[in-house]
Amino acid sequence: MEDKQKIESGVQLYFDSMYESSPDKVRKAFHADAKITGYLQGRLSEMSVEDFASFVESQQPSPKDKGEEILLEIVSCDISGSTASVRVRDGYIGLTFLDTLSFLKVDDEWVIYNKLFHVES
Repeated sequence: MEDKQKIESGVQLYFDSMYESSPDKVRKAFHADAKITGYLQGRLSEMSVEDFASFVESQQPSPKDKGEEILLEIVSCDISGSTASVRVRDGYIGLTFLDTLSFLKVDDEWVIYNKLFHVES
């Protein structure tokens, strides 16, 4: 599988983790030292992977169980050696986000090293 396909699979895993409220998939999609950062309701939010996994798990019933519409669009993907920057538009918790996901290639696997999020609506 080519790097771009592996990164796209990583984006799908990231989305699935939220859509299914799966903390295990969060931990698989993200590097253990990753940070999740952005503004929610005008306040800076900074989370570790474990914080984010707990937040995702707390969304019960999951968006999938509620039958929520899937919104996932890869806006751009720029690969530079063993790093990549991916812009993703996704729907989650009733909001539309524009996420900037920084990927890092570790042992031939691509994982999210940082997530910056912006709430579009």
